[in-house]
Amino acid sequence: MSPDTPGGHGPPGHDTPLGEGEAEDLLRCICFKTGPPRIVGVELEWLLHDRQQPRSPVPQHRFEAAATAVRALPLNAAITFEPGGQLELSSRPADSLMACINDTAADLVAVRDALGRLDLAPVGLGVDPWHEPRRLLREPRYDAMETALDRSGPAGRAMMCTTASVQVCLDAGEEEPGPLGYGRRWQLAHLLGAVLVAVFANSPFRLGRPTPWRSTRQSLWADLDPLRTLAPSGQLPPRDAWAAFVLDTPVLCIRGDSGPWAAPEGLTFRDWIRSGSPRRPVPADLEYHITTLFPPVRPRGHLELRMIDAQSGDDGWLVPLAVTTALFDDPEAAETVYRTVKPLAETAGPLAAPRNPLWVGAARDGLTDPELRAAATGCFELALEALPRMGATQAVQDAVAAFHDRYVARGRCPADDLRELLTPGRADGRDHLKGTLS
Repeated sequence: MSPDTPGGHGPPGHDTPLGEGEAEDLLRCICFKTGPPRIVGVELEWLLHDRQQPRSPVPQHRFEAAATAVRALPLNAAITFEPGGQLELSSRPADSLMACINDTAADLVAVRDALGRLDLAPVGLGVDPWHEPRRLLREPRYDAMETALDRSGPAGRAMMCTTASVQVCLDAGEEEPGPLGYGRRWQLAHLLGAVLVAVFANSPFRLGRPTPWRSTRQSLWADLDPLRTLAPSGQLPPRDAWAAFVLDTPVLCIRGDSGPWAAPEGLTFRDWIRSGSPRRPVPADLEYHITTLFPPVRPRGHLELRMIDAQSGDDGWLVPLAVTTALFDDPEAAETVYRTVKPLAETAGPLAAPRNPLWVGAARDGLTDPELRAAATGCFELALEALPRMGATQAVQDAVAAFHDRYVARGRCPADDLRELLTPGRADGRDHLKGTLS
């Protein structure tokens, strides 16, 4: 969930009211900007824990001190904070995988150092394993979001305040058909996405207890909202499908100049255009509305892949970034990986991700699912072959190979390690877990 709205979170100001046809045209133009894949970016979310007592919530005053310290750093990336105090580091678009990794790694050294001086640590887990949802940011956007998401149950507050992810951002692809074409990449993202959920599942605990899920984070997103988190229809071309999805999903809120923002129930953006009430929407409202939609893959000119749990360790984040970029942007790997994951469409069936059997199984079972394990094995082999062609350093290749050997080759994911730390009869499990998470 990234507050990356053009023009910020405030009211839209003065602009020409938006018509329905104009809105559809805008969406078709801005959602898939085509050209040879060249740019890569990453958005990393981190939970903030006390280094000595990670099971104790960080008080408001310490969070504010951390925010002040991190925002003062001269970073390449943009720094924001999520409603529960999660720190988000959003890289600038980079011209290569290694440029993205190097800039992000340098920023993280500075961020960890600043937090360490406050006895805090950024923790890479998909869901906070101990803490209740607790909102630290009080802004009209998040007030309205909480109101709207509460209508579907408790998953909204849990998502807002206790989840963290690795989000990979890649170019939409070429206009022409083929392995780098935007249509193929759109299809690939929704099949490979389930493999990425399974491989990098890293959230098997919530509220101090194990859950039935290896990626509890993904289960929360699936429960979040009846429409807002679904992939668009696979029955339409990508541009048409996305335009229909955006216009036919209820608005989360209507920004105002003062006071609380309205959170109307069931008002789609299309309905808002047609009714013109409580005021007529303008193009900035459409741009803002897009940022309140949370499908597993979100086209914003480029593709945002939003399904990967945050990863533990200093450099755990670079493995999903490197693997995903290699599989999408190396032409040879992109051609082969599509054939590798295409059979998963039969398991997925007609339901939209993330609520179809493929995605649910990935979040629940990880790589204990034989079909997902076989697909993951093929994907990592292709990525390891492609990374040298993409200029990846030996250190990056070694990190990917080590993850493969530790997890993929053994049919495991990071969540399995965390689960074993709290197996019955292991008296030191909680201490081990504390050391792993802090």
